[in-house]
Amino acid sequence: MAKYMILIYGDAEQWGAMTEEQWQAHHTGHQAFLAKAGESLVDGQQFVPGSATSLRSDADGRVHTTDGAFLKAKEGLGGYYTIEAADLDEAQELAKLLPELNHTHSGLEIRPLVERG
Repeated sequence: MAKYMILIYGDAEQWGAMTEEQWQAHHTGHQAFLAKAGESLVDGQQFVPGSATSLRSDADGRVHTTDGAFLKAKEGLGGYYTIEAADLDEAQELAKLLPELNHTHSGLEIRPLVERG
């Protein structure tokens, strides 16, 4: 089995405008994903909206920190799941259950993880 990270992106303003009923439906979608993923789920977390610290080094090797995401974008990274799947096709089929695909302002990115050891 290979490991894949499913990155969840969306527009924070759009998420903030959702009603309680829409949030409940969204939560129900994630519960369905978790139930289907079962033991394939390795990890998953939601990020605190708008909270990030970026570190970059300059030519002299000094490290500089910046509050907030390094790049300004309409779509922000909202969370992730790490799953185990036989192949990318299986990972995609599982990811299609996530409710973010029901909104035009959000989406998913799947990345295979390098296995070491």
